[in-house]
Amino acid sequence: MRELTIRGILLGAVLTVLFTAANVYLGLKIGLTFATSIPAAVISMALLKAFSDSTIQENNIVQTIASAAGTLSAIIFVLPGLIMIGWWTGFPYWQSVAVIGLGGVLGVMYSVPLRRALVTGSDLPYPEGVAAAEVLKVGAGVGGAEENRKGLIAIVLGALLSAGYTLLAKMKLVAEEAGTVVKLGSGATSFSTSFSLALIGVGHLVGMAVGIAMLVGLGIGWLVLLPHFTAGGAPAGTEMADFVSSTFRQKVRFVGAGTIGVAAIWTLLKMLGPIARGIAGALAAARQRKAGQGASLDITEQDLPIGVVGGTILLAMLPILVLLAGFAQGGPIMAAMGTTLGLSILYVLVAGIVIASVCGYMAGLIGASNSPISGVGILSSLGISLLLVAIFGQGGDEASTKALVAFALFVTAIVFGIATISNDNLQDLKTGQLVGATPWRQQIALVLGVIFGALVIPPILDLLNSTFGFQGVPGAGKDALAAPQAALITAIAQGVLGGNLDWGLIGTGAAIGAAVIAADETLRKTRKGSLPPLAVGMGIYLPMALTLLIPIGAIVGHFYNRWAERQGDPAFAERMGVLAATGLIVGESLFGVVFAGIAAATGSPEALAIVEENSWAPLAGLAVFAASVAWLYGRTRRMVASA
Repeated sequence: MRELTIRGILLGAVLTVLFTAANVYLGLKIGLTFATSIPAAVISMALLKAFSDSTIQENNIVQTIASAAGTLSAIIFVLPGLIMIGWWTGFPYWQSVAVIGLGGVLGVMYSVPLRRALVTGSDLPYPEGVAAAEVLKVGAGVGGAEENRKGLIAIVLGALLSAGYTLLAKMKLVAEEAGTVVKLGSGATSFSTSFSLALIGVGHLVGMAVGIAMLVGLGIGWLVLLPHFTAGGAPAGTEMADFVSSTFRQKVRFVGAGTIGVAAIWTLLKMLGPIARGIAGALAAARQRKAGQGASLDITEQDLPIGVVGGTILLAMLPILVLLAGFAQGGPIMAAMGTTLGLSILYVLVAGIVIASVCGYMAGLIGASNSPISGVGILSSLGISLLLVAIFGQGGDEASTKALVAFALFVTAIVFGIATISNDNLQDLKTGQLVGATPWRQQIALVLGVIFGALVIPPILDLLNSTFGFQGVPGAGKDALAAPQAALITAIAQGVLGGNLDWGLIGTGAAIGAAVIAADETLRKTRKGSLPPLAVGMGIYLPMALTLLIPIGAIVGHFYNRWAERQGDPAFAERMGVLAATGLIVGESLFGVVFAGIAAATGSPEALAIVEENSWAPLAGLAVFAASVAWLYGRTRRMVASA
């Protein structure tokens, strides 16, 4: 079985450069990145089809490499903060490569025992992992000629619809997003949605429990918290829409981060048993290898040896120690260098385990693209900043505070690398499980993806910094990149170390998280369903425009699946629905790659616009969007009925 091949590695490396550049640009410009696994799978199949001996497992390796590197580009949510506070003027190449690469490799290693706990021993939906596997299966002809013919049609139709709608939106002929601000009691709120067909597909794949939980989070954030925080109206001279938007960013998101934090701790506690069993299984596999029985291990048990995993994690602490010591030279940390470095290394070790587990779980719940990774960045920044406060106190002189904030961001960048990779790795490993891949080969591919990404990201960051700059930095022009997540995470570190962070917001979020956990446990015990606490936290933390369609997609998928259960071949009918939903994700993802290249080449996110103002775009968008969903699911049902 051809799997980890030279040509696959080289193709993965080429796709890494393209996708990483696109993700870095979009992430800094609008604060969003796109999942690269599905576009990579599609391109890989198209190119490797020229070779008669290509396999589904080889295509899976290509998407694994490109996916790991593309996801690692989320490091842009932290590193630009060092430019924003004036600590760096550019991105030192080898220092940046080391930070990104070490965090990413640790993310891969932490994910190895988690695979057994969260992939093979879990019923998490993994929407993007399942979608990528379905794309690979159809491309490889798995399932029979007629089923694959209809499955391919379902994917292509979904892809054409989602890519077509996104193209119309970029041309400004239909709306990409619609929203309105309304008064609610003595305050105000807003209702908004993006017109993203990919989110309908994600909702279909994650199911009703997650969809309802996100809807509950949306209700708490937008119908309770936002009207409360905006009571009294906007300050003089401020538009209500701007006031509502800034209140969400400055207050509601911090409440959401508190909810995610408590839900993350609870999730980790519940996962301790499966994680322990996963490690025990890995140790048992290691004993079999030592006894010369490695060949008899089931393919799903063939992870990287646990000794290699543990040794790599411990060895990685040495270069991290050197890296942190070099970064701290000449600053206030010199006064307590040994204590600070020792506690920082311990923080990376412990926080890495926690964050890898939580991010893997969140990705399994709603997918890597929609996982609130910046919320994890907030919690990481909060943790290391509190540790520095315990050592050095807070509210010192400006130069010392600036140095401590820079150190906090540097440590956060390492931990964030763990977060981004573990957020994606388990999704890839789920794909591998579904297509019969060998785990250890896929884990090597993940490490290669991290290395390729770490080498590529710093020069792209430097190019964008010198070309556009970042908002808030002295001398930045009108086209400066917003880097919204980096600004938020930097503000957290500055708030903690400067002594002006509003802890009440995070405490409120923690209380909401505790209440949701109690509700979820009650529902599970009475067998009346579930209310995943992390999904509720995500509903509070993420903007409504990014999340509203996920519950709607879950409802659409629920009714489709109920219809599928009544068909002559329910399994085939249900799979066709999955493939149609997959197509919606595929089309928008591929268009995202193309559009990022166009935007980067022209220097404008408005490059495809053919009109400036279009008052009827929201209504046209709603009509085209709803018609597209109805037509796709209707056509899918007709294809199933004619089988």
